[in-house]
Amino acid sequence: MSKIACSHCHLEFDESVLIKDGSLFFCCKGCQGIYHLLQDEGLDTFYDKLGDERLAPPTEQFENSENFDSPAFHERYVSVDSEGFNEVSLIIEGIHCSACVWLNEKALHKMEGVVEVFINHTNNKARVVWDDEVLKLSKIIDMIRAIGYNAFPYDPDIQEAQAEKERKDYYLRIAVAAFAMMNIMTIAVAQYAGFFTGMDQNIKNILNIAEWLLSTPVLFYSGWVFFRGAYYSLKTKTVNMDILVATGASLTYLYSIYITVFELGEAYFDSVAMIITFVLLGKFLEVLSKKSAADTLDVLSKHVPSEVTLLKDGEQVNVGVNEVVVGDLLLLKAGEKAGIDGEIIEGVGSFDESSLSGESEPVYKVVGDHVVSGTTSIDAVVNYRATKDFEHSTLANILTMLERSLAKKPRIEQMANRLSEYFSTVILLLAFATFVVWWIWPHSFETAFMVGISVIVIACPCALALATPVATMVGLGQGAKQGILFKEAAHLETMAKIDTLVLDKTGTITEGRPQVQLCEWYDDEQKREEHTAKLLALLNASKHPVSLGVSEYLARESYTLAKLDELQQLPAKGMVARCEKQMLVGGNALLLKEQGIEVESNSEHTLFYFAVDDLLIAKFELFDSAKKDAKKVITSLQHSGIEVVMLTGDHEGVARRVAQEVGIEHVHAELRPEEKASLISQMQADGHRVVMAGDGVNDILALAQAEIGIAMGNGSDIAIDVSDVVLMNDSLTSLEEAFKIGRTTFKLVKQNLAISLVYNAITIPLAMAGYIIPLIAAISMSVSSLLVVGNSMRIKFMWKKS
Repeated sequence: MSKIACSHCHLEFDESVLIKDGSLFFCCKGCQGIYHLLQDEGLDTFYDKLGDERLAPPTEQFENSENFDSPAFHERYVSVDSEGFNEVSLIIEGIHCSACVWLNEKALHKMEGVVEVFINHTNNKARVVWDDEVLKLSKIIDMIRAIGYNAFPYDPDIQEAQAEKERKDYYLRIAVAAFAMMNIMTIAVAQYAGFFTGMDQNIKNILNIAEWLLSTPVLFYSGWVFFRGAYYSLKTKTVNMDILVATGASLTYLYSIYITVFELGEAYFDSVAMIITFVLLGKFLEVLSKKSAADTLDVLSKHVPSEVTLLKDGEQVNVGVNEVVVGDLLLLKAGEKAGIDGEIIEGVGSFDESSLSGESEPVYKVVGDHVVSGTTSIDAVVNYRATKDFEHSTLANILTMLERSLAKKPRIEQMANRLSEYFSTVILLLAFATFVVWWIWPHSFETAFMVGISVIVIACPCALALATPVATMVGLGQGAKQGILFKEAAHLETMAKIDTLVLDKTGTITEGRPQVQLCEWYDDEQKREEHTAKLLALLNASKHPVSLGVSEYLARESYTLAKLDELQQLPAKGMVARCEKQMLVGGNALLLKEQGIEVESNSEHTLFYFAVDDLLIAKFELFDSAKKDAKKVITSLQHSGIEVVMLTGDHEGVARRVAQEVGIEHVHAELRPEEKASLISQMQADGHRVVMAGDGVNDILALAQAEIGIAMGNGSDIAIDVSDVVLMNDSLTSLEEAFKIGRTTFKLVKQNLAISLVYNAITIPLAMAGYIIPLIAAISMSVSSLLVVGNSMRIKFMWKKS
């Protein structure tokens, strides 16, 4: 179906989902309303100046929840997973602590039809999976709004607009609070001087009233965010940080009014202003810090071009990336980013793949090589044929994996969240108990009141709630920068606890490009061409590195390939097929022995045999060299306490040679895929925590069995699908870096939890003992949160030293 652009925002949709208005088309009522408003006001020249640029859809269109059910919305923002459920990414406005995350997740999970809800505290991004036949998205949005939050579809342009709006709101509230606080402090200087030198009660009353007037906008305007959060927290019968701040500031404010009106003693309006100002400033710095951590992952999104050049009927046509289908012919010019994966059919040149693999060296590509979406042509002008549509492109898959990795919480984060759920309630009880004790002795309501307020204000559930998600976000960001994609944040924690690394040989330890060193033919030379054509046909049916190596060796001359029937791929063995009533067998010694053909298998090289019926036709010896960094990386991992084991389907001699070359002691050879998985299962039964790294179809059972499956970047699509971590380049250095990032992240998560718990364990008793005034409590509360965030940022440079 043809795509038609919205007459206002110029975003393209299928005609069937658009609103038709005469000769005009609109994606939503918001665009339709803005278009007619501009026409009525004589501002239609806006579209002339806009040209072909596209606008972000107006956020106003999302104020009516029914718009979330429109066909245009579903086409743009909603996807359907493999089980037929709908999935959408939302930005939830108003989340600022773990209690907010908990509340939203619990509320949505209770709705019939909701399958999964994952909310990331660091960027307020939610992934919701639901059954559209049972529940409409609009009802989910209504529930989010009913508990005091708001939701918008995740769209980089909309998110940036919302983030800018939130920043401006914070700026204004902080400006009001800071202005009032500075004036209150000026007045407080006079009050403190009068306290020691003496001051007339009338003068004191005037100064108190001035502070009262100045602190009022601070509490009710600048501190409104805390009151709003506290209201919805009470409404949903939960206790969060907002209740602590709102309770402490409000009680101090009311008590100070009582003191001022009845002229009974010292008012504490300065404490009200400072509590709100410092906690608000701390919250704003948290927002900026979390945004900095999240921006690392958003970098990849900037590598997604919106259009590509399509070659159609000899003409160049710019089309959206979503319009390209497999088989389309595309043009990529020097300096442009590839939006679609494909195979070069004309042209050569260098490509910058650093955004995906982390490798700074340009990659030279020729006809037949693959172009990867998200990479940049440095000097190449190439024509290439699309091998994937955008939805299934490398870059789109990477972005999807990153989004989902942020949604899955590590176990240590789940534990911290459960702890912080009860934290605020315990603090309120401790504050009340402190107040009662201090009121009984030394019989001073004022003293008891201020000590109780200090306990409420100094307690910091935020530091506890931020301990894990910020560190996890930074860890995932550093991994993405190095070309290491963790599919779940929880895998960072698991990587830190691994004690055994299992490696496949071909393509993981070795280069994965074995080359023929020796070829022996045992047939009649007159039939050599016929046999070669049959062998090449058999080899072309496989993508195994050995098959490719023999095929490359034979393809130096041109042959007409034979037609095969009944082709079978036998994992870890080879291939069999029929051709002109003859049985063709190509593979290792084990396969030929199973076919009743005796062959020699004692060699340090990889052996490939070819037989027709029961007759051995040819033997090929191939050599696959170890990767340059293999020995160094494996030695380093062994020194860090990780046991390295090689599992391979290759024969014993080859496996031992490679293992000796790279320093691996434990080797298991001639294994079938199920035997690899069985060995890993046995290791786990013995108490080991196992990571498996591989790249082939024959590794998928082992990858799935291990605690963490790591797929090398050149691996098969199915190996990448079942793995937990994907290395975008094939260097074993990336494997070592994955361990370092996992260990460093988990180490700093534990440090953050320790900082938070030690802070509260020290400061709360001090506050209960009366040694901390509310002003110091407010400052230290903010500092503790910022300390946790700052400590998390250390991952950016610490992981390299681990």
